Amino acid sequence: MVTVISAEELDKPIIRRKSVSVHNDGSMKAVVDCGEFGSFVTDEPVPHGGSGEGPSPLQAVLGALSGCKAVTFNRTAKEFGFSYQGIDFDSSFTIDVRGRKGVRGVVPHFQTIRVQANVKTDEPEDRLREVIEEVGARCPVYNLLKDAEVNVEFTWVRCPSGN
Repeated sequence: MVTVISAEELDKPIIRRKSVSVHNDGSMKAVVDCGEFGSFVTDEPVPHGGSGEGPSPLQAVLGALSGCKAVTFNRTAKEFGFSYQGIDFDSSFTIDVRGRKGVRGVVPHFQTIRVQANVKTDEPEDRLREVIEEVGARCPVYNLLKDAEVNVEFTWVRCPSGN
């Protein structure tokens, strides 16, 4: 299919629709069906009442954050002509579990997310900073968390590609 549009149309929103289907069997486990992209399971650890068959939903969000940063970094790096050989993310979060236990006034979501992103590149630090700044502005999952007023702390580490 070929689409031809006028230059004026570039100012209009470009909306894409994506969907997933989720099945829950009355337990802590949920099977997320992503259609052509397969499926995955979220669950809770055994000590929290789950079967431990998959990451918790909050761990899945943390993985989505790092995955979204990786995709956004790749697109931005290509646009900026920035060369890198990969990124390794190490992430953690804190949560006050009283919120999900029903204590009013305690938020049930993340309090803090900490991510260290190790970028393998020989590009100078100032070029890396340019890409990182743009990635922060463009990453949908990061901005969703930021808009929810989650304290997201990112540390980007420039690692020479030979390491």
